[in-house]
Amino acid sequence: MDKQGITIFWFRRDLRLEDNVGLFHALESKYPVIPLFVFDEDILDSLPKNDARVEFIHDSLYKINQKLKKLGSSLLVKKGKTQDVWKQLIQDFNMKEIFFNKEYEPYAISRDCVICELLKTNKIICFSYKDQVIFEEKQITKSDGLPYTVYTPYKNKWLEKYNSIPPVQEYNCELLFSNFYKCSFNFPTLQQIGFEESSIKVIPHNLKNVTNYHETRDFPALDATSYLSPHLRFGTVSIRKLVNWAVNKNQVFLSELIWREFFMQILFSFTKVVSNNFKSSYDGIQWRNNEEDFKRWCSGTTGYPMVDAGMRQLNETGYMHNRVRMVVASFLCKHLLINWQWGEAYFAQKLLDFELSSNVGNWQWAAGTGCDAAPYFRVFNPEIQLKKFDEKGIYIRKWIPEFDFGYVEPMVEHAFARDRAIAAYKEGILK
Repeated sequence: MDKQGITIFWFRRDLRLEDNVGLFHALESKYPVIPLFVFDEDILDSLPKNDARVEFIHDSLYKINQKLKKLGSSLLVKKGKTQDVWKQLIQDFNMKEIFFNKEYEPYAISRDCVICELLKTNKIICFSYKDQVIFEEKQITKSDGLPYTVYTPYKNKWLEKYNSIPPVQEYNCELLFSNFYKCSFNFPTLQQIGFEESSIKVIPHNLKNVTNYHETRDFPALDATSYLSPHLRFGTVSIRKLVNWAVNKNQVFLSELIWREFFMQILFSFTKVVSNNFKSSYDGIQWRNNEEDFKRWCSGTTGYPMVDAGMRQLNETGYMHNRVRMVVASFLCKHLLINWQWGEAYFAQKLLDFELSSNVGNWQWAAGTGCDAAPYFRVFNPEIQLKKFDEKGIYIRKWIPEFDFGYVEPMVEHAFARDRAIAAYKEGILK
């Protein structure tokens, strides 16, 4: 391998060539840039071989590689334990600088610390940048410097800070594309990295769907969502472009983007929430954790149409409407008294847009155990939710074809389940 000095840009959750902060700065360096992606076996080994998210990553990388080939360059794709991959790269290339965009989840932070230390011992300089958020963990804090744990004041501070600065800069990487390293690396097939095609596909995003988001967002039958979440999760779209659009087009949609950053800073500041209640006073709740009940919830056979339609949509497509997510999560925790961790783990397996901070944050919100959560005595009535948000039954009939032909009876009566949940919470909440 040619031992000329090179820069490596490490793709992770930023799978795009446009408006990519770390890539922009890498292309500004004095060395030619090799773009790299590592399929991390520590993550892949826990996934099914037909995981739709891996296929989406592979497809996104393929598109990047096709663009790079037109520039006389290509994407270097590796698979293995991340540390082992980097040790081999150090042997193969005369690396001078490494650029990447920051991540905020515990595993990623730990991984990056290990890799940066390895590179440092080999006299290779690391540069990291903020890219997947507008404001990161310590940029929006209370006056005493502590993190917010309630959304509304966080949002107000976020907006205040955003409005006090010039418009968020978007990075024109295209102007620097000539600085990519001229090369032709072999691009692996999906099968070569040990995976196969999935019947579930990531849907292209469409911002036109959310122009009237504030009016349509609660009605699943309208299918009026952007399908942006997987694209935002894996960085095929830029958060700066989305926020700059939302600021001028729809404030309610902007609030959802701010929720995402709120949960990210909660996870960063309170890592215990991954596996523990944010509110430790809720640790005494005695969950029923009935496995048969859980199976019925997973399969969408509870007898509550909105719950069942949501779970079937998730199982068949990897998506679930946000209003329905709240209903199915409340049902699991409150009606069935099953620990939110069970539901969070199931969503982590199935959701195309799975993001640890939002998944944990929203599940703990539904269970009442998280920061700024729904009060424990708030128990969604699935039947009332159905009447309010799918009055004509269009959504439920789409996912429950047998609805009008002998649909299963409810597995638990609502009033009984509500009273049982409130009693369990009252008794379990530690004084």
